[in-house]
Amino acid sequence: MRIVGTGSYLPETKLSNDDLSQLVDTNDEWIATRTGIRSRHVVTDENTSDLAVGAARVAMADAGIAAATIDLLVVATSTPDVFIPGVAHQVLKGLGISQAMVFDVNAACTGFVYALDVAVSLMQAHGYRHALVIGAEVMSKIVDWNDRNTCVLFGDGAGAVVLEQAEMSGVLYRSCTAIPDRDDVLLSGGVAVNNPVYAVAQGDFFLDMKGQDVFKFAVRVVGESVHAALSETGMSVEDVDYYVLHQANRRILEYVAKKLKVPVEKFYSTIADTGNTSAASIPITLDRMKREGLLVRGMKVMLVGFGAGLTYGAMLIEW
Repeated sequence: MRIVGTGSYLPETKLSNDDLSQLVDTNDEWIATRTGIRSRHVVTDENTSDLAVGAARVAMADAGIAAATIDLLVVATSTPDVFIPGVAHQVLKGLGISQAMVFDVNAACTGFVYALDVAVSLMQAHGYRHALVIGAEVMSKIVDWNDRNTCVLFGDGAGAVVLEQAEMSGVLYRSCTAIPDRDDVLLSGGVAVNNPVYAVAQGDFFLDMKGQDVFKFAVRVVGESVHAALSETGMSVEDVDYYVLHQANRRILEYVAKKLKVPVEKFYSTIADTGNTSAASIPITLDRMKREGLLVRGMKVMLVGFGAGLTYGAMLIEW
């Protein structure tokens, strides 16, 4: 399997740090120095499936394939339009695909790496020719816009890749896992139980995060994931051309680069103008890198995700 096309889609409306300073007690300098974020995109009349369809169309055009050739479609998201049907089913309809295996994956910010891992496995097992793997999120639906600790971090967007069967696989290593989030360091609410014999007071859907705990978890598991991939493949940190991490915080990228003794320039970042787009961040970053001509066939690219659950995963690919 190889990635033969990339695409991304960001809502037109942008919120700058100065815009947020009108909502909560914050300012551009405070946000930028702590996160690296300057602005983020938010939806108006669009939802998660709309963003996913937009990114998918760009990816298919980049790959030069028609929607009819897609026989596997996996969408990573934790912010679906509705509970039923899944976002993948809505994308199926939106793209006009007559039939395919489709489903959603919810592994929070690690979702795209999980979805890519699953897609590769299914292509190997069933011989699917083309797979469309999408990360799409409307995080603005679950952000408390009165909480300055979280509302400054997140944005909406979608990214997609097209996978194609190939004689020589471009997937050199893949591993996804999770550990229990015993301290509830990252979560959002859901629908309360409400049936004829039992009811729970309805809460809210807002995201709740313990920032320092998430930072410590992220830098630890990213380092472990990178070393595990290199050990398994017999490669060194210098052999990897780019490290594409989930775009959660610029300081995480810088810390990991220093810890691995790798130039920070190898950690391409899109967070400054997208914010944290959860499962969409890695494919958005890949698409931007490809558009800028940074990704050349034969390059080694390490993808690493981490997020709520607590989930994490890595994939080493040859472009």
